Amino acid sequence: MVDPRILTEAVHPPYEDKGAVRLVAELWDHLWPWSRSGFARQRLIQAAGLALALAASLAWVLAAMGSLTPGAIIGWWFGWSVFEVIVRLGSKPYVKDGPWWGRCYRKASLMDMVCYVGFKNLLIGATLFLALKSLGLLVI
Repeated sequence: MVDPRILTEAVHPPYEDKGAVRLVAELWDHLWPWSRSGFARQRLIQAAGLALALAASLAWVLAAMGSLTPGAIIGWWFGWSVFEVIVRLGSKPYVKDGPWWGRCYRKASLMDMVCYVGFKNLLIGATLFLALKSLGLLVI
């Protein structure tokens, strides 16, 4: 039976019933947007995504070395976020519905994925900026 409170159909990620290992798998799911099925279906987009991820990581390293301005880092991070939406829709097209500790997943619409990736990357970016600033590696 379909739950009328869920906006789209339910989805069951591969790690849904793995007990305590589920938390590690879910963390990996947040940080790694690619999947084997995504690679099989969208080889060009997935390969470009890997290249862009390396470039964004290099941008953070250059920021830590003082070679990039905060504006350039934000631009790279925004570009990566836009591309990550495309990658995730092709490889992991689901979002969690309800509280963060819950286990209810559903198929993501474009707006669901934009909001998920945007908020996740905002938190990661803010954490990286604060870490670089506290280490004295980034002057804002």
